[in-house]
Amino acid sequence: MEYRKLGHSGLNVPVLSLGTGTFGGTNEFFGRWGQTDVKEASRLIDISMERGVNFFDTANVYSQGASEEILGQAIRGKRHKTILATKGSFTMSEGLNDKGSSRFHLINAVHDSLKRLGTDYIDVYFMHGFDSQTPLEETLRTLDNLVISGKVRYIGCSNFAAWQLMKSLSVSEKYNLEKYVIYQGYYSLIGRDYEQELRPLIKDQHTGLMVWSPLGWGRLTGKIKRNQPIAQGRIQLGGAIGSPPVDDEYLYTVVDTLERIATETGKTISQVSLNWLLQQDTVSNIIIGARNEAQLIENLDSVGWSLSDEHLAELTILTSPTLIYPHWVGER
Repeated sequence: MEYRKLGHSGLNVPVLSLGTGTFGGTNEFFGRWGQTDVKEASRLIDISMERGVNFFDTANVYSQGASEEILGQAIRGKRHKTILATKGSFTMSEGLNDKGSSRFHLINAVHDSLKRLGTDYIDVYFMHGFDSQTPLEETLRTLDNLVISGKVRYIGCSNFAAWQLMKSLSVSEKYNLEKYVIYQGYYSLIGRDYEQELRPLIKDQHTGLMVWSPLGWGRLTGKIKRNQPIAQGRIQLGGAIGSPPVDDEYLYTVVDTLERIATETGKTISQVSLNWLLQQDTVSNIIIGARNEAQLIENLDSVGWSLSDEHLAELTILTSPTLIYPHWVGER
């Protein structure tokens, strides 16, 4: 396994982490992702750790806490060997203050996550989304206090716009508070918006990227191919629930190219897609998901080799997004 620093921190992490959005599946939305129970989760975690992946990512909102509970039970007796990341800020109940990034909610959310995970500290705690209704200083000072208390070791953010991340970093610097050391965001061969605003900022501020949905909501797994029926389930051609739409013909063209490169390299479409991401600057870690052992092992095998310069260039050129203003103006 290859290891990198987690963004702007001294923490060494494997380049792959196991996402646990499939753990639980106790409601309709997450049930589409998977319904992994404690026994299955324990096996997936054992396989991951045998291969050097000791980093596990979850969130309180995943199956309304069930994912954290299952993960906590699955790592019992192994906590000291693991790195845990979880998230807060999204709505957990109908309670008026059971959402957002206020001091009130964050302290309660962290305590609840600790209890569900069966641990007394969280290695990396993310703001799952930006809360425009709470002063940034309140959020960041609360996170700073959680780090000082030892309940949280590092902080990060997810799904922020570039200006929201930059403003957060500036407020932390102004008041000498803990800074977000890592950004968790969507990035894939069919979703490269990240590169235009966020990547330059993250490079400038030395904040790394943890990639979620690296296979584009399952559309780069090889299950979608030209002239092949699509099985019923979470994966859809244009876009799964909550995902950005992708033009059908464009997706087929990308998958056609991935399939050819997979044949030439002796790898799979998923492995080629993940390996391309591992070669992109600013990437600290990629969150992989798996419903079963076969999927997990396939994704783990995306590490330990590299695409050729020719294959990297071909995929990069093929999937290059149309630049938004002012990026098409260029630098002087």
